[in-house]
Amino acid sequence: MAVLLMRLAGPMQSWGTQSRFTVRDTGVEPSKSGVIGLICAALGRPRSEPVDDLAALRMGVRVDREGVMQMDYHTAGGSHRAGESYGVISADGKKGRTVTSNRYFLADAGFLVGLEGDEINLLEKVQDALRNPRWALYLGRKAFLPSVPIWIPDGVRENEALEDALERYPWPRLMSEIPKKPPERLRVVLETQFGVGEEVRCDQPIGAAFQYPRKFMLRHVTTQFWGLGKVVPLREEETCTCRD
Repeated sequence: MAVLLMRLAGPMQSWGTQSRFTVRDTGVEPSKSGVIGLICAALGRPRSEPVDDLAALRMGVRVDREGVMQMDYHTAGGSHRAGESYGVISADGKKGRTVTSNRYFLADAGFLVGLEGDEINLLEKVQDALRNPRWALYLGRKAFLPSVPIWIPDGVRENEALEDALERYPWPRLMSEIPKKPPERLRVVLETQFGVGEEVRCDQPIGAAFQYPRKFMLRHVTTQFWGLGKVVPLREEETCTCRD
């Protein structure tokens, strides 16, 4: 048993699992489909390839900093010069139509994500890819770049369970991430066996999940709250630096 830890932090993140049209949602922590998609980008794995090996990993998320939900108002298409028509093509074949959408995102959030599995070689391969990704990595949308490296130097934790790895890794990773008033406890979302957890998420990739039509199934999770400084250790100031 081994665990891979990664850090997802940035000014803006979006982890939608439900919306497909003009209202784009985001979860309050990273989705499994989003994390697997990010790893596929790091590995350079095309959409046509199955992701069952990655999807089989058990995921947990420790919310080191809760984000603030915000919304962007987007427009696409519409005339932008006199005599010209630019827009989105509708079902009837006409173009020039302006499409508007409300897109939600998390501002200033920080997460410690863990993936648990039996094949340490796979986790080490992912770890190497996160350090030297083949394609650009972003936090749910291409415009949402991470503010700190996703790769953690000591991210591969051999002979540790998912809960232990998330619990033992000190908070926060960087001194610059300390808020004025640290939270008393951290929210932790852990994947469970199917039918066991009290919450259901439709973000479990199946096969070549990111090739159209995209394919996801349900998975179950449970939410816990761990005391900061009691369960999760605080990182000592002298060991914190602004870079790894």
